[in-house]
Order: sequence, then C-alpha cells, then structure tokens
Amino acid sequence: MSTLDTRPPALLGTSGQIFLAITLGVAVLVPALNLLLPPDSPFYIPTYVVSLLGKYLTYALLALSVDLIWGYVGILSLGHGAFFALGGYAMGMYLMRQIGTRGVYGDPVLPDFMVFLNWKELPWFWWGFDMFPYAALMVLFAPGVLALVFGWFAFRSRVTGVYLSIITQAMTFALLLAFFRNDMGFGGNNGLTDFKDILGFNIQSDGTRATLFALSALALAGGYVLCRFLVRSHFGKVLVAIRDAETRVRFTGYRAENYKLVAFVVSAMLAGIAGALYVPQVGIINPSEFSPANSIEIIVWVAVGGRGTLVGAALGAVLVNYAKTYFTSGLLAPYWLFMLGGLFVAVTLFLPKGIVGTFYEWREKRRPPPDEAAPPLAAPTAAE
Repeated sequence: MSTLDTRPPALLGTSGQIFLAITLGVAVLVPALNLLLPPDSPFYIPTYVVSLLGKYLTYALLALSVDLIWGYVGILSLGHGAFFALGGYAMGMYLMRQIGTRGVYGDPVLPDFMVFLNWKELPWFWWGFDMFPYAALMVLFAPGVLALVFGWFAFRSRVTGVYLSIITQAMTFALLLAFFRNDMGFGGNNGLTDFKDILGFNIQSDGTRATLFALSALALAGGYVLCRFLVRSHFGKVLVAIRDAETRVRFTGYRAENYKLVAFVVSAMLAGIAGALYVPQVGIINPSEFSPANSIEIIVWVAVGGRGTLVGAALGAVLVNYAKTYFTSGLLAPYWLFMLGGLFVAVTLFLPKGIVGTFYEWREKRRPPPDEAAPPLAAPTAAE
C-alpha cells in the first residue's frame, strides 16, 4: 500500500519554476548583451531587437491576463484590448506632458496636437499627468474602474457565453470610435507620439530601452506569480468551479458574480500594466489598439499556447508575435491574416489544449499510477 501525501500543492510547480527562471534570466541577460558588448560581437543584441523583445513580453503579460479569466473562469473576453489601450494611453499622457517646450509648437503645457486644434487650455482629465506617481495610478485605475463597472452590470445580470463575448467586443469598438474623435482630447486618429523622456531619462537611449525591457520581464514574472497564487488558492478553486458548473456553485451559497468580478478587475489591471510598458518601447499609442481584431488576436495567442495553463498563454503570445514579425516583412505579408486564422483552426482541431496543455496531458499519461510509483514493501520474513 502507498502512503497518502498530505503536503499542500506547490505554488509554482516545475513548469512555473522553469518559466520564472527563464523570464528572470532574460531580464538580466538581454540588457547585458546589449549594453556590455561591442556592436561587432557575435553575441551583441541591437537596441531595436531589445525593444522588439520587450514588446513581446508586454504581449505575454496581456495574454496572461486573458488566460486568468478565460482559462480559469470561462469568461471569453473579446474586448480585452480596451484595458491594454487604456493603460497605454495613461502612460502616453504622462510622456506627452514631459515634452514641454521641446514640441513642434513649443507650448510648455499643451501637447502639439492640442495647439494644432486651437485648444486654449489643458482639459481637466489631463491634470496630474505631469507626475509619474499619478500616471502610474491611472494605469491601474482607468482599466480597473472600466472593468468594475462593466463587470458589475454584466455579471449581476448573469450574462454569459457568447452574449458576454459580444458585449465585450461592443465595448472596445465603442471606445475605438470615441478615441478617434479629435474633440475627445486624446490625439484623434494620430494618437500620442513623439515622446522624449521618461522619469528624466532619454526614452531613445540604449540604457532606457534596456531598463524598459527588464521591467517588462519583471512585470511578466510578477503577473505570473500573482495569477498562479490566485488560481492555486481557495479563491481559484471557486473560479474553476464557476467555469465548470456555475449553477451548482450558486446553489452551494457562493456569490459567483463577486468572484467573477474580482478576477475580471485583476485581469484588466494586468492588461493596463502591459499597455503602460508597451507604449514607451513602441513609441506610440493610437485608437487602433482598441480594434476588436486586436482583442480576437489575443484569444489566438492563448489558444495556441494553451488555455488554462498560464505559462502556455505567455508562450503563445511570444511565438505568434514572432511569427507575425517574421512573416509580415516579406512576400507572405498580404497573407498573414489567413495564416493566423488557419493557425487558430489547426490548433482547435488538432491541439485543442494548446502546445503547453497538450504537453501536460502527454506527461500525465506517461506518469506511472500512484500504486506503481510507490516503493514496494519488503516481504515479511518467516518467524524463527
């Protein structure tokens, strides 16, 4: 017979530890190869590659936030790009306020697009964005409040399934149309760009780019630990139960809408952080980030990597975006969207659990049963 293992399950597990080790390793290695090696070294990483990899890491954090609610709660959000964009706009507004007299029109207060549109004074919702702590607070507050208000009405009305997916897509499309308007005060179609400094450091310098990359890696690691802690806790067990049988959970006395709301708000804030780290590395934020197609693409990342695995979501985001960078710069560029759609169909048919989910399933099948894994007991000796 085998003894019962009463130890609590590990927070991270083997795959989680490997993921964190790789993430923290690249947070140190990539900036070091960029800053410490000469450009003629075969191991030197150019600054533009550092920024590109940093963008991939922000996408990985965004995919992680979607997997938290889709993989563990069953909420298929087709509008999560809205929270990503709001975090990006909050950071972009701070960066615009840092330009000051170095803008094209030299106005110490108004951004260039406001001067061009004959705005006479700074709108009230731009107040405070000249201070980084306030902007950092807005990175969390703006997407968090939107998710709180939207989720409160949707979950208490018990909107689920495809209907919830449709209204999340309608939400981000409405924001897309609103931010395209010049009179909204967010730069209209052109958005926010031409950034100069962040916390007093030149945003174009190699050191700043390397630091932003390291911060993106640390944010991804921190987001993974937070999500892993949530899904391994009692709170996470209730979330999974809601995903599998929400009606039964309600009958047992749990307020399912409250659990879903908390997870949705946390997910939106993680997406906002990803957007805030994305903007200074890319150098622009415009209304196209609200596009419903962008939100659908996030779902593809998670599905390819493995829904409900966390690690798979981050991996899928990096792999798909690397493929996008590679295939959209050559002869296959006009066909990228067809390739992306074909990839999603292929994964759905042949790898329904994604890359990492399929690997987990294969590993479990190869693992011996508990009785076989337990060491055999010594045969009793005959009494003398």
